[in-house]
Amino acid sequence: MTMMMLISGGSIVNAEAVWDHVTMADREFGVYRPVIVIKVLDASNKDWWWGQIDEEIGWFPASFVRLWVNQEDGGAELAEGTSEVQNGHLDPTNDCLCLGSPLQNRDQMRANVINEIMSTERHYIKHLKDICEGYLRQCRKRVDMFNDDQLKVIFGNIEDIYRFQMGFVRDLEKQYNTEDPHLSEIGPCFLEHQDGFWIYSEYCNNHLDACMELSKLMRDGRYQHFFEACRLLQQMIDIAIDGFLLTPVQKICKYPLQLAELLKYTAQEHSDYRYVAAALAVMRNVTQQINERKRRLENIDKIAQWQASVLDWEGDDILDRSSELIYTGELSWIYQPYGRSQQRVFFLFDHQLVLCKKDLIRRDILYYKGRIDMDRYEVRDAIDGRDDDFNVSVKHAFKLCNRDSEEIHIFLAKKPEEKIRWLRAFHEERKMVLEDEKIGFEISEYQKRQAALTVRKVTKQKGVNRWAPPSYPPPQDPLSLGQYEVTEDMAQGEVFEFSQSKRGQAPFWQNFSRLAPFKK
Repeated sequence: MTMMMLISGGSIVNAEAVWDHVTMADREFGVYRPVIVIKVLDASNKDWWWGQIDEEIGWFPASFVRLWVNQEDGGAELAEGTSEVQNGHLDPTNDCLCLGSPLQNRDQMRANVINEIMSTERHYIKHLKDICEGYLRQCRKRVDMFNDDQLKVIFGNIEDIYRFQMGFVRDLEKQYNTEDPHLSEIGPCFLEHQDGFWIYSEYCNNHLDACMELSKLMRDGRYQHFFEACRLLQQMIDIAIDGFLLTPVQKICKYPLQLAELLKYTAQEHSDYRYVAAALAVMRNVTQQINERKRRLENIDKIAQWQASVLDWEGDDILDRSSELIYTGELSWIYQPYGRSQQRVFFLFDHQLVLCKKDLIRRDILYYKGRIDMDRYEVRDAIDGRDDDFNVSVKHAFKLCNRDSEEIHIFLAKKPEEKIRWLRAFHEERKMVLEDEKIGFEISEYQKRQAALTVRKVTKQKGVNRWAPPSYPPPQDPLSLGQYEVTEDMAQGEVFEFSQSKRGQAPFWQNFSRLAPFKK
């Protein structure tokens, strides 16, 4: 192997980060763009190389870096005589041989990216096989050490991913032009399999729980020896099991980066151009939605904690059907003709609208007063004036109408912009439900139990904070202001939008009644 010949011959082989890599194992280090330069010490394994950054040594993924080879006596001749580096050129500024350099023509650059995609896919299949056959299969034999629930938490749907990925790679191989890689048309493969990539959502959402479960097991020396024996039996590289289980998470995040690089070197007149562009948009959407759902699962313990703070709760837990608080606020509410208006605090989750009442003296205390099943209701705008259904005069109102009966609820906001926010929130709720159904997003029983344990710990240590709701992403702007009647008393110089809080920075307990205006 040319790389090992260069290293053993005394050449200094360096690599620079092309993509970011987050570490999981102890003997592994991260590579981050754009300044990380790694000295390659051992490249005998195609997937993971052994290298040095300053005084630190460890493993790093070979596919996440680009090589730079220092020229010493005889080194250039050796490099130029090999297939691995024959497309490089000498950089006169630092006397280095640069691989994948901008001086190569576009076809050669496209061929390099295609070859890298094919290579990483083949190696990834090997990793998945090792996980399924080397770890999971052996774990199932040891019923004295693992039960079914534990294996489901640790490995998730890794076997489904393995089966899907094998079919995807088979189609990639059919489109791969071995003689002229730059002529390969792989964009359609991503489009044909785009729905299949959603299975990564379940795995990524489960990954944190898998790490926690493994951490608990590894406190027992028996499990450390068992997993090491599995690795040796399968002849895997020297990476801990949690490092192997991280590879699907890294893989789904890497696709947009690879496709963006491929598109960069694909001419617009190339037959694959529009397919690669479409595939890039699809895979970016997949990773964005996976990250969004992962964020939602990280918040479920706080939703459970909020529910525990509401007094007189009845019926199912919020987490039995919902995973996200979409909007909250106070409204006047009438639920039957000639009934009197009642002031309530409403919490809109996916699938349900929860009604609460403030304590007359302690206004920070909430009492549960019911809920509305949003799957059975549709939202309708109400025109200002006399309402025929309720025989009352209404202003800034909207209705929830049961699809299966004549039951109607009417809600009155204090201001027109508040009404618009609620209508947008209801639109976002339906959109979220449809997207969740498409990819099969749900909260596992294990995750619900973990949320309940967190609530008990927090309640025991600190007591429960009163009705501060968990954070939610503000609904996007699916509806234009022109779709609703806006009265003249609204400020002309500003449009009211949801305040865009930065995820991960805002405190989780916050007042959601503060909505910042967006100035034109």
